[in-house]
Amino acid sequence: MRHVAGRARRARAALAVVVTWAGMLTGAAGCTADGGPGGIGGAFGAPAPAPEDVIRIAPADGSRGVRPGERLRVRVPGGRLESVKVVRSQDARDVPVPGRISADGRSWEPAAARLALAARYTVDAVAVDALGRRSARHTTFTTYVPKERFIGYVTPEDRATVGTGMIVSLEFNREIARRAAVERAVRVSAEPAVEIRPHWFGRSRLDFRPQHYWKPGTKVTVALRLRDVEGARGVYGLQNKTFSFTVGRSQVSLVDAAKHTMQVRRDGWLLATVPITAGAPKTTTYNGKMVVTEMLELTRMDGATVGFKKENGKGEYDIPDVPHAMRLTDSGTFLHGNYWAPQTVFGRTNVSHGCVGLHDVKGGGADTPAGWFFDRSLVGDIVEVVHSKDKKVAPDNGLGGWNMSWNAWKSGSAVK
Repeated sequence: MRHVAGRARRARAALAVVVTWAGMLTGAAGCTADGGPGGIGGAFGAPAPAPEDVIRIAPADGSRGVRPGERLRVRVPGGRLESVKVVRSQDARDVPVPGRISADGRSWEPAAARLALAARYTVDAVAVDALGRRSARHTTFTTYVPKERFIGYVTPEDRATVGTGMIVSLEFNREIARRAAVERAVRVSAEPAVEIRPHWFGRSRLDFRPQHYWKPGTKVTVALRLRDVEGARGVYGLQNKTFSFTVGRSQVSLVDAAKHTMQVRRDGWLLATVPITAGAPKTTTYNGKMVVTEMLELTRMDGATVGFKKENGKGEYDIPDVPHAMRLTDSGTFLHGNYWAPQTVFGRTNVSHGCVGLHDVKGGGADTPAGWFFDRSLVGDIVEVVHSKDKKVAPDNGLGGWNMSWNAWKSGSAVK
């Protein structure tokens, strides 16, 4: 009987254990797969929070068309950021985005406040919470792709050697409504240093020059930081480029329309006095300082293209092979070789349609006055006309900005 009683006691004890575990399991009927409150996982410590709760990134993951004014920011509500890596993919290039984590470790912000347009950003961040647990998060977003862009065409050409009268000129392919923003995105510097100031002509041209002609040997650098600058509503810049040019020797030529001569001075010294013919009484030559902007061995000159037309609509002249032509204004003033006028007019009378002519031969001769002057000239050289019975050339006709006073020039800046 004792043996039977012992087995009964052991059976009752085993049943009690089963009942106890069943009760525990019954109490855990509300447990969730993620180890929430009351779950089995909770019995072994708090679960790790989701990465998006630990590391908060703006703009949101997967965002598209993000505008440049929105902020890129990484932050943690608790703990600290351990590392943040941001990469911008643009124009088939991956570029690291510099930034810094704040002193308290709670946030990261980029060095540049504005986002780039038409770019894909990738953010990888690692954080450590107050319990020493590490979390990592990876997000991406893309920025707005503008439908309209603008660019600036720069004069002079990159790496050119120019005369001391060169003016840096940017001609934009779109009208610029936000001129101050665009002006701030263009930097013109010189070595040796000199004050250089901008002047707007209308809404599509921005010129830069110093107070006086450049010193020979000066190196000038033009940095365009126009990429993503809003030049007009919805129209953004495209360029991030740097140009440079070198100033060569000084050459200033003084054309006296009344005396029919041109004095050529090199570095202040008189090099030669050349006989010329200027504009005839009915088609006079502009007075003022003009800059050589283009040099052509041969070019066609058709009067119809500059307003000199006959009754039948054809030009008063049409010369297919004008030699040694140097452009002085956008409106069509050239200093060029002339083989069709009698040699006796040079130095004696003015017969041209507004250009300055030097004696030459058909095809252009190296040993003629025109050939001699052409071979000794540079784009950027100054040609000044005096004593002509005409008005002064407009400052925006070619590179005529030297005809403005320094104060008038500076007043043309959009940045006040």
